[in-house]
Amino acid sequence: MTEELLARVVLSAVMLGTGSLLWWMARAAASGRLKRNAYAGIRTGSTMASDEAWLAAHQRAEHPTIRAAVCAFLAGLAPVLPIGENVLLAVVLVGAALILGFVIHGAIVGGRAARAASGH
Repeated sequence: MTEELLARVVLSAVMLGTGSLLWWMARAAASGRLKRNAYAGIRTGSTMASDEAWLAAHQRAEHPTIRAAVCAFLAGLAPVLPIGENVLLAVVLVGAALILGFVIHGAIVGGRAARAASGH
């Protein structure tokens, strides 16, 4: 296996794994299966204030987080396509920026929903 092929396989696995985790976390937290915890989810003072705030935040953040997961899946497919390294780098960097943007957006709107659920 060449160095480039190995890098493509690892990059694809990381992005697809990221997408899978984001998808699972968005669905599990929004449905109430993922309870308040110290490891996964939107963990701010407002979201951790109560179970109601936690659930409200994650229900509101579900769609932006799913969008982040889709971006990760799409970026994870790029390494298996017959494209040059520069194009691959651009696609993955744009994908990573979109993931970050959607996750931050989800945290912001989720925080607002948590504060509203807490009456603040």
